Amino acid sequence: MGSSQAGEFSSKELDAIVNSPEKQAGRPDSVHRVLDYVEPPGLVAELKGSITGAIFGPSWGRLGPRWFVRGLRQLFPVLSWGREYDLGKFKCDLMAGLTLASLCIPQSIGYANLAGLDPQYGLYTSFVPPLIYAAMGSSREIAIGPVAIVSLLLSAMIRKTIDPLKDPIGYRKMVFTSTFFAGIFQAAFGLFRLGFLIDFLSHAAIVGFMGGAAIVIGLQQLKALLGIAHFTNKTDVISVMKAVWAYVDHAAWHPYNFLIGSFFLILMLAARYIGRKKKKLFWIPAIAPLVSVIISTLVVFLTRADKHGVNTVKHIKGGINPSSAKQLVFTGDHTGEAVKIGLISALVALTEAIAVGRSFASFKGYNLDGNKEMIAMGFMNTIGSFTSCYVATGSFSRTAVNFSAGCQTAVSNVVMSITVLLALQLLTHLLYFTPMAILASIILSSLPGLIDLKEAYSIWEVDKLDFLVCMGTFFGVLFASVEIGLIVAVSISLLKIVLHIGRPSISKLGRVPGTDIYCSIEQYSHVESVPGVLIARVDSALICFFNAGCIRDRILRMIHVEKEKMNDHMFQAVIMDMSKVMNSDTTGIRALEELHDKLNRMDIKLALANPGWQVIHKFKLSKFVDKVGEEWIFFTVGEALLTCSGFKQPIIC
Repeated sequence: MGSSQAGEFSSKELDAIVNSPEKQAGRPDSVHRVLDYVEPPGLVAELKGSITGAIFGPSWGRLGPRWFVRGLRQLFPVLSWGREYDLGKFKCDLMAGLTLASLCIPQSIGYANLAGLDPQYGLYTSFVPPLIYAAMGSSREIAIGPVAIVSLLLSAMIRKTIDPLKDPIGYRKMVFTSTFFAGIFQAAFGLFRLGFLIDFLSHAAIVGFMGGAAIVIGLQQLKALLGIAHFTNKTDVISVMKAVWAYVDHAAWHPYNFLIGSFFLILMLAARYIGRKKKKLFWIPAIAPLVSVIISTLVVFLTRADKHGVNTVKHIKGGINPSSAKQLVFTGDHTGEAVKIGLISALVALTEAIAVGRSFASFKGYNLDGNKEMIAMGFMNTIGSFTSCYVATGSFSRTAVNFSAGCQTAVSNVVMSITVLLALQLLTHLLYFTPMAILASIILSSLPGLIDLKEAYSIWEVDKLDFLVCMGTFFGVLFASVEIGLIVAVSISLLKIVLHIGRPSISKLGRVPGTDIYCSIEQYSHVESVPGVLIARVDSALICFFNAGCIRDRILRMIHVEKEKMNDHMFQAVIMDMSKVMNSDTTGIRALEELHDKLNRMDIKLALANPGWQVIHKFKLSKFVDKVGEEWIFFTVGEALLTCSGFKQPIIC
């Protein structure tokens, strides 16, 4: 920060700046340009613009009579890409959809079991939501349906309120009501452009959450693998292991469940390995779960293994989704809990779906609009709650299969959905002898992709505080509960934000020689400092009650350090580069007023460079502009330096 690290303007250079044509011309026009701005929109106008922009697009105000058509195309992207759809694309989507269905059907049955629901509800969730998304979603590759993480989340949270074994009807009502609220929240996030809320689950938190949840999900499958009839409702490792140990120690153990599950788990993991090694054989891991279900069902049926302790699916109700509108409950003791569960599951489902959608969109070279995705997901789950579905989202494993199978549009979801409907109508009675252990194996085979040790190590290498978020979330999910893990993730993330906002960096700037570019003296040793002028950049988007005092005090300390380096009478001005400051509250303005008053008493001028839209507007409303003086507000640091260099003639030592 000292002069030993940076050069300084020579006397000749300062004279050139002070006597430049720009300086001699004065600044009245520049002053008027800074203060002659369009007033920022108010809160109501911002909300209106957010909703209309989300539905009609950014240029909706210029559409005239075409606004309705544009609105429909924004809300239903199928109306845009559908006009260019042809037979060639349909052939690709047909094959991708059928491949997707072969993986989706057995997974959906397994995930319904994980969610504490009867198997048919997983199939219901793979029928209606994909149809809605195909019309409203903007991703071409994402595969919609139930997923392991959300299934576990719903089961873990709702079981604390209602036991599915004691009150299965009440449990289902709670699931559908939570799904309804999840859809409402997701649609609202999209309409009001509140997508930043899902960013509270940072990348590090998601890595930790997914890893912890994968282990918890795996432990939950011990119930089916060991044939345990009564299992704990808790999800933490200690409770699950106690329940397993108590069963193995005291109950009659049927090894056939474990043998069937383990055998087919090894086969599916081997198929997964082959698919990863040879990309052209992607279809092998895709059909492996369905083939495993067929073979295991035949084995149980032919050997009558169900008479020897093997637990089977038994009856699966067939037919199209029944209406669940009358099962939605908006009154009673559990409504608040349903809202909370809906909010949490909405955030987790959106985080997974948007991450998956954007990953595969980048491969195809197109942009995915997060707000549109939220609206589509919201409508999808809201309608799903009326048709016996629980929270659906984008599945990474099925999306990868869909992508590898060569899907071109969301029609692959439609093909998958129709195939699931046919399975509901024609095949459910054939699954009577399907062993529960095979469903556990299907879920277990999909878990390795959720545990990303390489990414966790990368987080450790790059950011230790992010690694703390990752590990806090991981151990919270593993040893407490899914909710505790999420709370730990959000809490540590908020703490990071508090630390960054509460103690923002104030950088001393200097000029890059031969240019009008100003950057940090601490970061770049070759930049030139300006004697008698402190150029300080506030590295915070917000000056508010939380950090205003810190910013004021740090600038005063920087002034004290600068004054110690030179005679007091040489120090002329402080230039605050506010290009990074987007907003300020009244406490922030008050702190700047105090700074201005203290500088005045020291006979030092305060100049402001490039204040943001909301900032300059609030400065005018609070009369701070009048206090500082219009002539001391500038577009750029360079303009400010032109004025400040001539305010007092510096004495060059």
